Order: sequence, then structure tokens, then C-alpha cells
Amino acid sequence: MTEHEWRERGLRDAVLAGDQRAWRSWYEREYAPLEAYVLWRCGNGRDLADDVLQETWMTAVRGVRKFRPDAGSFRNWLRGIAANVLRNQLRSRQRKASRERPMNGEMVGEDSSHLDQERSERIARSLDSLSDRYEQVLRMKYLDGMSMDEIGTVTGEA
Repeated sequence: MTEHEWRERGLRDAVLAGDQRAWRSWYEREYAPLEAYVLWRCGNGRDLADDVLQETWMTAVRGVRKFRPDAGSFRNWLRGIAANVLRNQLRSRQRKASRERPMNGEMVGEDSSHLDQERSERIARSLDSLSDRYEQVLRMKYLDGMSMDEIGTVTGEA
């Protein structure tokens, strides 16, 4: 068992025992990285990202018993939840938009914020359609700021 795995197992067990400080510690450590990941996956669409973040944390709180430190990090577990939440949000928004769009396809009075939101959702759908491997490489490059050499080393393709 690695030190990181041991630490996360301890936090999970403390959270399950009702230790509020453990949960706060975990939340404070993981909020900013999760927010950055979600914003990136949402094409920097703040409204969509906020919805995804909120639902991700609610899902994590309800399902923390399912988190297994031996299967991966809490951060990656949260990212997996966020990716599923985003997928569901995009489907829901797409269904709603198709019901609200006029038959001729014209949107009267579209403003720039609506167009920005549509652009963000298109980016989010594009990222969601990528294989896990491609998404991982793009995340390492654009979110984690890794060089191509570092990415090659991590992926074994150096």
C-alpha cells in the first residue's frame, strides 16, 4: 500500500465514521483541482461547470462508501463522477434545446452569452466523445501543463 493510498484510506474511514474535519480536509484539498478539470471539460462554460460541480460533490457525499483507495485516487474517482454528471447534463440540455428550438431552426434575438454557452457545450460534447486515452493526453497537456516529453514518459510512448 502506497503512502497516498494509506492516507486516502484513512480519510475515507474517518469520513465514514462521521469526522467532519476529515471531510473538510478532503474537500479543501480536492475542490480546486476538480473545479479546474470540470471547467476544462465544460469548455470554460461557468454555468454548466457550476451545475456539474455541485452535482458531483452531492454524488460523492452520498456514495463515498463506494470509493476504494486501492482502485485509484479520490481525485480520479471525483473526475469519473464529474464526467458522468457532465454527460447527463449535456444530454438533458440537448433534449431541452431541441424542444425549445423553432421548427425553422432560427433563434430570434440570440445574444452573445447564449452563443458562448452553446460553444462551451459543443466543446464539452467533443471532449466527452474522445476515448479515455485521448482525453487523458489532452488533460495532461492543457489542464496539467505537462510537456510532450513528460506525457510520453507517463503514457509509455516516449
